[in-house]
Amino acid sequence: MVDVSSAAPLALRLADITCTFPARRGPRTREGAGYTALASTSLEIHPGEFLSVVGPTGCGKSTLLNVAAGLLAPTSGRVEVFGRELQGINTSAGYMFQAEALMPWRSALENVAAGLQFRGQAREVARREANAWLKRVGLGGFGGRFPHELSGGMRKRVALAQTLVLDPDIILMDEPFSALDVQTRQLMENELLELWGAKRKAVLFITHDLDEAIAMSDRVVVLSAGPATHPIGDFVIDLPRPRDVTSVRTQPRFVALHAQIWEAMRDEVLKGYARQMDALAE
Repeated sequence: MVDVSSAAPLALRLADITCTFPARRGPRTREGAGYTALASTSLEIHPGEFLSVVGPTGCGKSTLLNVAAGLLAPTSGRVEVFGRELQGINTSAGYMFQAEALMPWRSALENVAAGLQFRGQAREVARREANAWLKRVGLGGFGGRFPHELSGGMRKRVALAQTLVLDPDIILMDEPFSALDVQTRQLMENELLELWGAKRKAVLFITHDLDEAIAMSDRVVVLSAGPATHPIGDFVIDLPRPRDVTSVRTQPRFVALHAQIWEAMRDEVLKGYARQMDALAE
C-alpha cells in the first residue's frame, strides 16, 4: 500500500473536470448541443500509487486519460501535476496506448530509443539505454527485429520499454494488454508490476477488466455509464504486495473485493450496454 500521509503534493489531481464535445447527434446538455463525456469528475493520485479506473464500455475512460496527458483540454475544471496547474502536454507522464504506437519502419531498438533521441540525447547513448530496457522486458537479443517480426506480446513489451525508458514520474496506460491472450496478458501484468515495484512511479491504469484492476492496483475507481460520466466508487485494494496476478485471484480477500466493486458497477454496465444497443438501433 502507498503511504498517503506525507505532505508531498499529489502526483496528479483532476478537479471537477467536465468535457463536452460538439455533436450532430446525441443528448443535449445544459451547455447546449453536444455530448458530455465527463461531468464534474475529480480524481487524485499520490506519488507511487497504482490507481486503476474501471467502468462500462464507452463511459469516457480514455477521455479521462487524455485529459491527464494534456492531449485534451477539458471544457471546465483544473488539472494539476505535482501541485502545478497543467498547461499543455503533461511532460511528467509517459503514455502507453491501447493501440500499437510502434513505428513499423524502425527496429525494436530504434523504437525504444526514439523518445530519448527526440529529447536530444546522443544516438549511441539512447541506443545503449534502449537496449538495457529491452533486456529488462525480456527482449534482449531482439533489438534488431521490426514490429512485423514480433508477436503481439513482444510488441507490447517493446511498447512498455518505449514508455519506461523515458523514466516518467507518472505512467498513463490505456487498456494496454486488452488485445493479448489470457496467458500472455497475465505474464505482461506481472512484468509490469515487477518493473513498477522497482521505482514506484504513479500509475493511472485504464481497464474494462475488474479482475485485472484489483490484481494490480492500490486503489480502484469506478465510473458511471455515460453520458456525463463521473466517479461512483473509490475502493482501497488492501491485498499484500508483491503480488502474482494469477494466484492473488484465489485469495478470499480478492473475491470479497470483487463482489463489493462489482455490486457498484453492475447497474452501470447494464445501462452502458442498453445505451449502446439504442445507438445501434438508431
